[in-house]
Amino acid sequence: MKRVLLVAMVLAVYVLHQDFWNWKSAQIVGFLPIGLAYHAAYSFLCAGMMFLLVKFAWPEHLEVEESHLPDSTQREVH
Repeated sequence: MKRVLLVAMVLAVYVLHQDFWNWKSAQIVGFLPIGLAYHAAYSFLCAGMMFLLVKFAWPEHLEVEESHLPDSTQREVH
C-alpha cells in the first residue's frame, strides 16, 4: 500500500508540473508572474516529495556502514 501511495504521489506531482492553465493569468502581488510563483511553490512540493521518498522508499542495503564490510585496504602484503 505504501508503494502505491508513493507512486501516486510522484504521478500527481508530475501532472502538477504541467501548468498550462495559468499562463494567461495576471501577476500576483503586483510584480510576480503567476507562473514564477507557481514554480516556486512547486519546488517546495518537490522537496517535500523527495523527503518522503528518501524516508519511505530508500533501499536499506545502501545504508550498511563501512565497519560491517570487509576492509580491503588493510590486507597483508606478501
